Amino acid sequence: MTAATGPAKLLSLRMMTRNRGDREIMQKGTQLTTTASKPRRHRAGAAVATLAVAAAFALVGIRMADGATVPAGHAKAAPRATAAAGAAGASTPFTSYEAESGTLGGGAQTVSLTAAPTNQYATAALEASGHAYVHLSAAGQSVQWTNNTGQSVSAINVRASIPDSAAGGGITATLDLYVNGVLRQPLNLNSKQSWLYEGNNNYNGNDQNPADGDSRDFFDESSTFITGAPVAPGSTISLKKDAANSAAFYDIDSVDVENPPAPLAQPANSISITGCGAVADDNPTNGSADSQAVDSTGAIQNCINQAQSQGKILWIPQGTFYLKGTNGLQAKGITIAGAGPWYSTVYRSVPLPNSVGLGAVFSVTSCTVENFHIDSNATSRATVDGAGGAMDTTGTNWVADNIWSQHVESGFWASGSGGTVKNSRLTAIWADGINLNNVSLNGTTGSNLTATNNYVRGTGDDAMAINSVAYNDYGNGKIYYTAMSGVTLTHNSLIAPWGGKGIGIYGGSGHLVQDNYISDTARYIGLGAGRFGVNGSDLLGATVSGNTVLRSGGNAYSQGQPAVQIGNGGDGQNSGTVSGVTVSGNTVSGAVYDAVGFSTSTGTRVQDNTIVSPWRGGIVISPPFYPAPTGSATVTGNSVTGLRSGASAFTNNSGAFTVTASGNSWQGGTSREAPFGGSPAAVPGTVQAENYDTGGQGVAYSVASANGSGNGYRPDGIDLETTADSGGGYDLGWTGGAQWFRYTVDAAAAGTYTVSFRVAAPAAVTDGFHLSDAGGKNLTGAVNIPATGGFQNWTNVTATVTLPAGRQVLTLAEDVGGWNANSATFTAK
Repeated sequence: MTAATGPAKLLSLRMMTRNRGDREIMQKGTQLTTTASKPRRHRAGAAVATLAVAAAFALVGIRMADGATVPAGHAKAAPRATAAAGAAGASTPFTSYEAESGTLGGGAQTVSLTAAPTNQYATAALEASGHAYVHLSAAGQSVQWTNNTGQSVSAINVRASIPDSAAGGGITATLDLYVNGVLRQPLNLNSKQSWLYEGNNNYNGNDQNPADGDSRDFFDESSTFITGAPVAPGSTISLKKDAANSAAFYDIDSVDVENPPAPLAQPANSISITGCGAVADDNPTNGSADSQAVDSTGAIQNCINQAQSQGKILWIPQGTFYLKGTNGLQAKGITIAGAGPWYSTVYRSVPLPNSVGLGAVFSVTSCTVENFHIDSNATSRATVDGAGGAMDTTGTNWVADNIWSQHVESGFWASGSGGTVKNSRLTAIWADGINLNNVSLNGTTGSNLTATNNYVRGTGDDAMAINSVAYNDYGNGKIYYTAMSGVTLTHNSLIAPWGGKGIGIYGGSGHLVQDNYISDTARYIGLGAGRFGVNGSDLLGATVSGNTVLRSGGNAYSQGQPAVQIGNGGDGQNSGTVSGVTVSGNTVSGAVYDAVGFSTSTGTRVQDNTIVSPWRGGIVISPPFYPAPTGSATVTGNSVTGLRSGASAFTNNSGAFTVTASGNSWQGGTSREAPFGGSPAAVPGTVQAENYDTGGQGVAYSVASANGSGNGYRPDGIDLETTADSGGGYDLGWTGGAQWFRYTVDAAAAGTYTVSFRVAAPAAVTDGFHLSDAGGKNLTGAVNIPATGGFQNWTNVTATVTLPAGRQVLTLAEDVGGWNANSATFTAK
């Protein structure tokens, strides 16, 4: 076999270095059930402009048509709207609303993950962000949100699933958008670029025959401008299945709303692709290409060549410009700029089925690319289905800024030195989102590369990866590569990868992975530090700190994969050296199986991490399918809380793996306090009474006795009960003198705040409670509670507090019992 050249070689490199080779252990069964829902209250900061998330595992129930009722759970409350310094996740121009945090109407149902999977296959709940979605199956059913972004919104992106066609290939359908209860427009949705099937020995494949069963890749994303006037702050936005909406069901995962800025003007010293003959086609694609569109491939490449020879910027104006066929675009040393990702699109239309190896839409060397959208008609990650990357990159000091990629094999496949991917959006990607490596475009190095402030959702492989390859063997000799070094991944949001990890660190040294937000992996590890494949580089040093890993891990190949994994074997190979990894100050919450797992590795430091409510174990050496016959680690200052009955905070299943442990919560030391879900509640905003800090008795709370029925919501659900107050959820009851609960909050600014407490009491209570700061200073004075007529008859009482800016702990001190609390809403005076 000779080495491939051109696009075929690019394809070979991608396949040889990243096709998933995990163990294949087959086991079938069923697991997820659903139960009938009441509307769920919006948690504090229901808008998400920055995914610095306070996770709350709200329980709901749904009654299905067959009458089966099962409690649902493991659903995510919406994250905070603004970021504090050092908060995990990306700052985005849009605000995300989870469907399960919306108000349901007409009998709509919330479907949530209720327990760890017992088989290796996917479900829509597993692939949904928050591991939950809203199911609309009859006319009149709806889900509604309030625009609490503080600004008008004029554009919407919907992540949803509608049925496949009977023979495969998908359908199109509309879903109606309402504003303030008035129909605004039908939204075009489709299932042409979703629905793969794993039955009939197609596990982890690209089969699109519904008859084979065991479906996955349920969700796709569709975006549009909202017709008419922008949606004002405080207005409601609803998605409703009307009689004209023909799909049998609409499973709504989330919506993103924003107010895109005006299109950018053509910059000076630039050449517009329309001046070279490119022709825009603005007919909506909705899952497939417009057959009447003009092929602009040659015109755009001609313009690129002119820009290179004249030292000018290549300008992509407003419009959708088609590349029809199998050729991509190549550029070197120039800037390629668009009017913005809502305005300028390059759309690849490959004749299907395809038999030609595909390079990327753009193959660029030492270029800056910015402010446009890339899409394609690919129907899987396979060549036959039209899969090629959006952007293959190498060279020095390259930049990708504000690029929105969809329906491509990979978003960024990038090598070289000094390059940066930033401020970009990647949604519905067939394979990797952002893969920083040392092989792209015949490169051999990958050093000082950076990915920062990117938002990646719904990838068919790793959302983000550091992919250091040692060699590739094409049959006529090996090609060797320099191990990667100094890669930085910071402040990225990596949501709901359905076919890979949130972040994979595969080999190299000197990497920094910090302040990223990872959530809702469907089947794989959330964050893994190891190496990839027998031809991967050893991992000889990385720092993993300040990340939030939420509801992650999975049961691919029936392995029960942990949320965080350190050591070789994360790729199923169990080979190579992994050493010198430091994992510190991370929050791992709601792991589907074990929170942290070690396989063979040496010199690992795991320190000062907060682990909350794993569904299996806390920290485990040599968990199932991740052997650790040898190794060493220092484990210090970690807190594990919220364990389920029979689970252990720490387990070492290997007699030859040496662990030096001290100061951890399970060793009898003081448990460390942490905000519930990992991030403090935002002020201004609403703090839910049930979301007191983690850390246990004497640390996060102090009660005379354990009461309540809230352990399904949080394992340490002390004094919680289901509330009848508007919006549902839980309230805090069984109040009594000298009891207290602590809440970590983050005040956006120093100043005076009015606090509205939601309370209930059968009889009036004098001096019922007060709020104090971490030093014990009484901030509110004694608060009296009027008689409301019962423990579930609710009213508001107010007090005033003065707070410094930033993160701080407030204590709800129960001075006299006989009342219930539901929430406290802070408003700046």
